[in-house]
Amino acid sequence: MIPLIRTVIADDERLARRKLRILLGSEAGVQIVADCQDGKQTIAAVEIHKPDLLFLDIHMPDLDGFQILQNISGMELPVVIFTTAFDQYAIRAFEAQALDYLLKPFDQERLHRAVDRVRVELLKAHDHNLTHRILDLLSERRREPPASDGRMVIKAGGRIVFLDMDEIDWIEAAANYVKLNVGRDSYLLREGIGRVSERLDSSKFVRIHRSIIVNVRRIRELQPCDSGEYIAVLKNGKELSCSRGYRPELQRLIEQNH
Repeated sequence: MIPLIRTVIADDERLARRKLRILLGSEAGVQIVADCQDGKQTIAAVEIHKPDLLFLDIHMPDLDGFQILQNISGMELPVVIFTTAFDQYAIRAFEAQALDYLLKPFDQERLHRAVDRVRVELLKAHDHNLTHRILDLLSERRREPPASDGRMVIKAGGRIVFLDMDEIDWIEAAANYVKLNVGRDSYLLREGIGRVSERLDSSKFVRIHRSIIVNVRRIRELQPCDSGEYIAVLKNGKELSCSRGYRPELQRLIEQNH
């Protein structure tokens, strides 16, 4: 879920700001961090609060809405929704990358649709940023020197196999067993996936699903899905599902290495 949508309201009319505050009060997950009556206040509020969303009137006393956007750094620019009584600026607003254009007077239903669009956009941006951070991490890991010689002892077909942990591509749960996938071979180990996870080096292996652990060195790419999940594509072409519930595991691995 997206956290609170931190919001700045910019309108030179006090009553307009008050009405928007009242309407936003009925929208779950919206936090108003500042309201501004002119362009300079708006630019300062964005720089200080770094909001997720900016409701921006076009006609302001010192700078108009478009001039305000020109004075905000691209890295700090939030999602923008224009609010105005004039319909002739709509095309220019969307050319300025505004997400929506609310023509005054608008009601709760129209505002609700706009806020829902904001939630979708913020979720997409969140997933996009996380994907790039993960890919950066994986790129760095490929340049690391070989890992230590820790091994796992497995009984397989009457043999005892000394398995180098770094050789493991991925691990999947199979009833009361786990299956270790190593190149073209696989080995069954009578142990729960949780127990196995505890024995693995957390800087090299990450749980991406309740039944899947993957060697991060074996991941070739991550492909985001519309549902907020990922498909991890291994170097051997195997595709594994990364569930949203285990996203903190990926984030922990990223933060640990940055």
